[in-house]
Amino acid sequence: MGPIGHRGPVIARGAALAEGRKDSKRSREAAETRDNILQVATREFADKGLAGARIDEIADKTASSKRMIYYYFGGKDELYRAVLERAYERIRAQEQDARFENLPPAEALRAIIGHNVDYHFENPDFVRLVMNENVHYGEHIAQIASMKQRNSTIIASLGAILDKGVEAGVFRAGIDPVDLHAMISALSFYSVSNRHTFLHNFGVDFAEPTVRAKRRELIIGCVLSWVTRA
Repeated sequence: MGPIGHRGPVIARGAALAEGRKDSKRSREAAETRDNILQVATREFADKGLAGARIDEIADKTASSKRMIYYYFGGKDELYRAVLERAYERIRAQEQDARFENLPPAEALRAIIGHNVDYHFENPDFVRLVMNENVHYGEHIAQIASMKQRNSTIIASLGAILDKGVEAGVFRAGIDPVDLHAMISALSFYSVSNRHTFLHNFGVDFAEPTVRAKRRELIIGCVLSWVTRA
């Protein structure tokens, strides 16, 4: 009878492990469902804006349901804000992972500008989301508590690069990293936001590979010329 008596704890541990695997699977499936909803919603909000996008249409294009969208996000405004938060989170995460500030200052700035240009070209939905949110005067982005903290990382990175450049004697002093970010972002953004009007007005397609490569170098050169010590 002695050995049989020891089976209780063994069975309990086995049951706990099985339940743990179920919880892990449920968590993974929930994360996948949420990510699928956000992917589809990103395209819908980018294409149609907050007013034009419909929860019914988003649900029809996901592997989920309208009920699940409300379960995970609460409503259309909340889903829109989750899309905005995810869009900014992705660009900031890529910048942080690259650790540009660890490179020599001129090389670091060239890399971070090039990344910014490329990211905007490769993620036009991000550009359209930002344009749409500006139509709403930033009303929704102002309600995302983590946004300022999240975006502070790029300012800190640019500040570190500028400080290293000034110390090395290659960058001029007195440049505000917020101004630097605004310049990089504006030049990168324009290439995507105004691509179609520029094409029709001047016959130049910013997305055409040779034009895109030329513009990338032009933007890098402009910014480096501004910060480089004479």
